Amino acid sequence: MSVMALAASCVGLDTPPYDRETDLTYWSEDEGAAFAALNSCYGRITSMNEMRYMEGASDNAYVKGLTSTQPIANGSFSTDNGYVKSIWDNYYAGIRTCNELLNNIDKVPALAADLKARYIAECKTIRAYYYYELYTRFGAIPYTTKVLTVAESETIGRTSREDVLSYVIADLEDVISSNALPATYSGADRGRITSGAAKAILAKVHLFEGNWSEVKTLTEDIMTSGTYALHSDYAGLFRIENEYNAEVIFDTQYTPALREHNMMYYFLPPSMGGYSDLAPVQELVDSYIMLNGKGIKEAGSGYNAASPYENRDPRLAATVMYTGNSYTFADGSTVEIDCSSASSRDGYNTTSDVTPTGFYLKKWWDNTYRLTLQSGLNPIIIRYADILLMNAEAYAELGQMSETVWDKTIKPIRQRAGFTEASALDYNASADIKEVVRNERRCELAFEGSRYKDIIRWKIAENVLNGNVHGLYTGAAVGTDNGFVVLETRNFDASKHYLWPIPQKDRDINKNLDQNPNWN
Repeated sequence: MSVMALAASCVGLDTPPYDRETDLTYWSEDEGAAFAALNSCYGRITSMNEMRYMEGASDNAYVKGLTSTQPIANGSFSTDNGYVKSIWDNYYAGIRTCNELLNNIDKVPALAADLKARYIAECKTIRAYYYYELYTRFGAIPYTTKVLTVAESETIGRTSREDVLSYVIADLEDVISSNALPATYSGADRGRITSGAAKAILAKVHLFEGNWSEVKTLTEDIMTSGTYALHSDYAGLFRIENEYNAEVIFDTQYTPALREHNMMYYFLPPSMGGYSDLAPVQELVDSYIMLNGKGIKEAGSGYNAASPYENRDPRLAATVMYTGNSYTFADGSTVEIDCSSASSRDGYNTTSDVTPTGFYLKKWWDNTYRLTLQSGLNPIIIRYADILLMNAEAYAELGQMSETVWDKTIKPIRQRAGFTEASALDYNASADIKEVVRNERRCELAFEGSRYKDIIRWKIAENVLNGNVHGLYTGAAVGTDNGFVVLETRNFDASKHYLWPIPQKDRDINKNLDQNPNWN
């Protein structure tokens, strides 16, 4: 045996290769390794496209594309649905990245103790968020805090929903009690997980579970922290020049020309270069109240079907593009869109690039866009108004709503929106306060990715996702429902659709993954 052969035979299995970096060398270099790995953990946080398209799975919007969320909304999706699979894959890829850091951060030399604690806290919060996104859709899911081998990934079973929930809560509570996260960041660190973001995510978890006392405590802690406040202009919240304002608690980071999204292509009218795949529906438009605080069907509301957008909640005009509304460009010029006729360039139609509903989306219109509608606008995941709404809902559900609570929560939200009449701003003890708060949540947060989870946790999906979904009123006698365009008939099966199916492709590989009820 030659010396060279003998030497080669003695190389251990854990010896790093000489021609590339591996885990054995990467983590032992310097603190930059941990920082780079942490940045990778952020990469799977909800995208602009995912947040907007999840609205298409709810009663707020309609999607033309069968490969997206339309099958979820109308109940036709199956165990091999591509969108469902993409959600599963995305968040598990993110979890693996988080576990890589948490399993290896102790190997990083000379990492300052405070930085190490902060990196761990950021990473555990992100991982908890990923698991929250998974269990709220799939129920029981595989849960792990280690980096799985291929063999382990093909045999791991589902952890009960209750256990996943307890692990998520424990991680977030540990992060919060550690005090390792700052209240704010500045400069290049803006957009990182803060102490307020960790509390807000935990509040979201308890909100989904209906743990109202916990929601009250967490939201009030945020409300009294002095860190956050409502932005002065509702429409301005969603403009790129106002990013990182005091209302934003947690958002996904995009940067013009470096990391961009093309969501506007999927909601703008064709005259502006868009292909309107995603559009608001009439049911959402109808949910916006009048300036006097009454619903459009309430006696004394003053609603006029001949002028349906007059004297309405100002957030309607900031969110939905309807005939007579307009987009404003960066130079201050405006363009008014005519959505009313099937024969006009931007009129309604389900088979071309125009809106299928007679409405376009206005919220998230970025007038600083680059060519081909590329945008670096950050989608907001959680903002301070959501905290106020969660607090109001907790009090309402506990039967503890009062004028004092209303004046701290719903009233300032409506004032910021532009309401001025006392009948809309003052607390009405005789109103169905739960429904008032729920509707306020729908209008304030429309197209921000909350509606689907809300109708699932409220267990009203079987009501709002069954039957015809409508576009605008045309008055036509044929092809309409009392004059309103009919887009499709939806079918939500309460015995199965409150949980998504475990993707069949994963079950084919891993025989230990059982299926959710009635999906086999």
